[in-house]
Amino acid sequence: MIYSSKPRKQRNFRFNAPMHVRQHFAHVHLSKELKSKLGTKKRNIEVRKGDTVKIMAGGFRGKSGKVSGVDLKSGKIFVEGINRKDARGKEKPIPIQTSNVYLTDIDLGDKLRDAKVKAK
Repeated sequence: MIYSSKPRKQRNFRFNAPMHVRQHFAHVHLSKELKSKLGTKKRNIEVRKGDTVKIMAGGFRGKSGKVSGVDLKSGKIFVEGINRKDARGKEKPIPIQTSNVYLTDIDLGDKLRDAKVKAK
C-alpha cells in the first residue's frame, strides 16, 4: 500500500494498482445482523459473486439482490435485478459502487472463505 498523504499520489496508486491489490478496494460493510450471526467484529469483508447485498444510496436505494459479478478494474459490483434498458431496448446491468451497499447475507460455500471469516 501507499503511505503518502498527498491526494495526487493516492489517486495514482489506485488507478495503477495491480489486480491482486484492487481486491482490497472491493470490500463491503457488513450488516449488524450478519455481524452477530457470524460472530465477528470485522466491519467489512470482500464481496463475491453469490453474496446478497442491500443498496443504500442512489436511485435503487432500498433494493436488495444477489451479486452477479464483481468488476475489479472499475471497483464496482453488479446486482441481479438492477438493470437498465439501452437504446436498442436490451437489458444491461448497472454497475454499483461498493461504498453504496452493505452485505445482508454471505455465501460460505468456499471452505477457505469460511475459515477466513471465522478466524477473526
